[in-house]
Amino acid sequence: MKVLAVLYNGFKAAIEEPRLLGTVENKLGMDKWLASRGHEFVVTSSKDGPKSDFEKHIVDAEVLITTPFHPGYLTRELMEKAKNLKICITAGVGSDHIDLNAAVDHKIQVLEVSGSNVTSVAEHAVMSMLLLVRNFVPAHEMIERGDWQVSDIARNAFDIEGKTIGTIGAGRIGYRIMQRLLPFNPKELLYYDYHEIPPEAESAVNCNRVGTVEELVSQCDIVTVNCPLHEGTRGMINDHLLSTFKPGAWLVNTARGAICDEHAVARALASGQLRGYAGDVWNVQPAPKDHPWRSMKNPLGGGNGMVPHYSGTTLDAQARYAAGTRSILQNYLDGKPQVHQNVIVGTGKYETTSYGIH
Repeated sequence: MKVLAVLYNGFKAAIEEPRLLGTVENKLGMDKWLASRGHEFVVTSSKDGPKSDFEKHIVDAEVLITTPFHPGYLTRELMEKAKNLKICITAGVGSDHIDLNAAVDHKIQVLEVSGSNVTSVAEHAVMSMLLLVRNFVPAHEMIERGDWQVSDIARNAFDIEGKTIGTIGAGRIGYRIMQRLLPFNPKELLYYDYHEIPPEAESAVNCNRVGTVEELVSQCDIVTVNCPLHEGTRGMINDHLLSTFKPGAWLVNTARGAICDEHAVARALASGQLRGYAGDVWNVQPAPKDHPWRSMKNPLGGGNGMVPHYSGTTLDAQARYAAGTRSILQNYLDGKPQVHQNVIVGTGKYETTSYGIH
C-alpha cells in the first residue's frame, strides 16, 4: 500500500541531528521498516495547493501521516478524491487540520499519539508565563543592543507568586500546567472545562472549577489556553471576550492559534488590555511574514513571547510520537485493535469528546 507522510523540512539540522525524527529527512525512523514490509512510503513537505505533493499522492494513498507542526490540511474535498484512504495518523497531538466530520462521513479513521507531547507543552506554557510576567524578552533585547537601563524593564516585571492563574481546558496538558505552577505559590488556580476534574485530582493541585470562560478570565492575572480547536472554540478569544479580561492580564496559548482572533489579540496587546501574549501556535502554519503576532507589542514595547510551533516537538517528544505513530500503523497493518485513547474518529463515528460533544 501507499503510505503518505507530510512532515517539515529539517535541512542541515536534520542531517546533523538524526533524533529530529519528525522531519522529511529522517522520516519518523520508519522508512526501512515500511520498505521491509513491501509498502511505498512517500514523505514530503509540499502540502499547499493543487500542484503539491500532498494533493498529488493523496488520491491513491491508503494511510496519511501528518503533523501539527507543518499541517497538511485534509478537507472534505480532498477526502472525496482520496478513494483509497482508510486511516489518518497524526504524529503528535491535535488533529484539527483534518475535517473530522468529513472523516466520519467517509468512514476514515483518525488517530493521534495521545499523551506524546503533554510534558513538553506544559513546560513550554509555564516558561511562557515566566518570560511574560518577568518581562524577559525586552530585558534580553536590551542586553543584545548593548544598553542597560534596569528601570525600563523592572517597571513591567512581576512575580508569579500571589497571582490568580486560570486554564481554559484541564485535560492532560492543562492539569500538568497546574501541577507545575503549584510550587510557585499562586493566589489561586482556576479551570474551565466541560469535564469536571475528579475531587482528589482537584485537591492535589488546590484548584477550583468555574462555570464559564467569562467567569474565569475576569478573575485571572494569567490565562493559559489548553483546549482543542473545534467548532466551539474557533475564534473563542475575540474582542468581546478580551474586553472581559482583567486589564493588564497575560495570555498564553500553546493549544491552537485559531482559538484566538489574531487581530483582536494584537489590538488588546497594543491597548494594554493584555500586558502580554505568548505561545507557539498560529492560525496558519507556517505563519506569513506579515502576521500581526510576529511584531505586536504592548504600550511599553514588550509583551510578545511568540515563537514557531515547537513546544510539542522537542527531541524527547519526537521520540515519543515517532514510536507512537509506528505503533498505530503497525496495529493497522496487522489488523490489531488500537489503544482507545489514541482514536479520535473510528469507523464512521467519533470515539472522543475532545473535539466537542457529538
